[in-house]
Amino acid sequence: MSGRIVQIAIAAAGGVPKRPVAEARVTAAGIDGNVVAHPRIHGGPDKALCLYSEERILALQREGHPIRAGSAGENITIAGIDWGMLAPGMRLRLGERLRIEFTNYTTPCATIAASFADRDPGRIAQKRHPGWSRLYARVLAPGTIRTGDAVRLEPV
Repeated sequence: MSGRIVQIAIAAAGGVPKRPVAEARVTAAGIDGNVVAHPRIHGGPDKALCLYSEERILALQREGHPIRAGSAGENITIAGIDWGMLAPGMRLRLGERLRIEFTNYTTPCATIAASFADRDPGRIAQKRHPGWSRLYARVLAPGTIRTGDAVRLEPV
């Protein structure tokens, strides 16, 4: 299964929305230039990256939500991968060198409420809507990624 990177996003001062960048260097600490607003909640080795699906974002927009890539706090938006089948423990290769492993589903909070018509971020909570959550990941091998780079599911 393969896809592509649609957007790479950072917040230089933390918080949301995250703004797009054309390329980024990614290390075990996350994306260079991205600041985590609440490091006790987000960030760290097991939450170095937050990923989401372009297909899920587009479906949410069709439901009437004002969500867009980066507005829900994700660093990397991908397309072409069956998002509903991804789970913690699965691995992806992004670009030539970056390898990641999903560690957990994110818990949506009030910070991203503006991305939802009813201001309820629970629309993307894994427990309420399985397969619609963003995913946290740890970095297994660092690398530089660019918008348009290939994304491939790797065997564990």
